[in-house]
Amino acid sequence: MTLCEPRIDTHRPTDHRAAFLSLLLILTVLCLAVLPAASHATEYQDELFEALKKAANEEEARKIEDDIWHSWLDAAPTPEIREKIDTAMRRRDSYDFQGAKDLLDEVVEEVPDYSEGWNQRAFVLFLQGNYEASLEDAERALALEPRHFGALSGKAIILMTLGRVQPAQEALRQAVEIHPFLKERHMLIEPEGVEL
Repeated sequence: MTLCEPRIDTHRPTDHRAAFLSLLLILTVLCLAVLPAASHATEYQDELFEALKKAANEEEARKIEDDIWHSWLDAAPTPEIREKIDTAMRRRDSYDFQGAKDLLDEVVEEVPDYSEGWNQRAFVLFLQGNYEASLEDAERALALEPRHFGALSGKAIILMTLGRVQPAQEALRQAVEIHPFLKERHMLIEPEGVEL
């Protein structure tokens, strides 16, 4: 017998129902412990996005933007996933795009419901010149987090690169509605409402 194998007493009948009920009780307690934390995180993000819309100036908006980016990164479901994201970002920053992509491939495979994994991989794919795949990943990030102004502005840049100006402008306008001081706002074509 190894340390990982359960010890089974073959002389006593096991009460599967009692074991199942015990497991169910443990899972319920764990869920109840996690739900308030998840709810608190969502409320905190809602407050940040509201503050971002009301920011008085660029400096104030940048601080709130940083807090939102940290909240997206901190939403990694495990420390291991967060470490993979952080390492991928360091590799990207040192121009090891393939090394970054390899890690992000693991992230989106392991946790497909974590929006920042898709967003980070979209960025790396864009840097590699794989625009269609980058666009697909940006869309996946937005399906999970529709307020992701980074994914929206990234989508706009990808679409502009592909020569698709009108949908690019639409994505950028959505991003600026969420984040009025978005750095990429200067890429908007004025006046609003012009047919492209």
